[in-house]
Amino acid sequence: MIRAVIFDFDGLILDTETPLIDAYAEVHRAHDVAFDRAAFIRSVGHAEYAFDPWHGFSPHADRAALEAERRTHKDALIQQQQVLPGVVPLLDDARRLGLRIGLASNSEHAWVEPHLARLGLLDRFEFLACREDAPSPKPEPDLYRLVLNRFGLRGIEAIAFEDSFTGSLAAKRANLWTVAVPGPSTAHHDLSHADLRVKSLAEVQLENLIARFSPPEP
Repeated sequence: MIRAVIFDFDGLILDTETPLIDAYAEVHRAHDVAFDRAAFIRSVGHAEYAFDPWHGFSPHADRAALEAERRTHKDALIQQQQVLPGVVPLLDDARRLGLRIGLASNSEHAWVEPHLARLGLLDRFEFLACREDAPSPKPEPDLYRLVLNRFGLRGIEAIAFEDSFTGSLAAKRANLWTVAVPGPSTAHHDLSHADLRVKSLAEVQLENLIARFSPPEP
């Protein structure tokens, strides 16, 4: 039986990726430098993808100043973001059905927890596994295994919700049922290894997922 649901954070609960890209674009615009948005989007969710976001600037540009400018724009944009569609109803259904609720994120606690608190969601999660809690980040399965171990469950007893190739691969490597919910920045990712792909969590009916991923009665 399905006994837990485990959520990613960035791009799944909160769209932190579009503001990130928009912030880079704003700095480029302010300095009259062309911004290759498509190339930047290809880098999202791929830690191994070598991409220099400031490559269009002069080699003598003050990159520290550019980064400070970019952070200011990003922070302002992210504070305007609200929880993505379908997240709250899914959390409500999970609680109603008595499921354990966890989170596995490649971001640090100092990033995830303040945003969850701002959105009024922090107390919805029984356990948060963040980057500093495991030996290796996604796509390695360590973060998901940490949550499973905390809950005393096997991978097949949990459903993961992810928006990226890296995250969904980590969930599958930990043997979880995986629902892929790509956003604007990850729609191009190969998510063929996921058990289900949807356009939005608003499409998800948790009871239907449980029936789909639970073994038949003997």
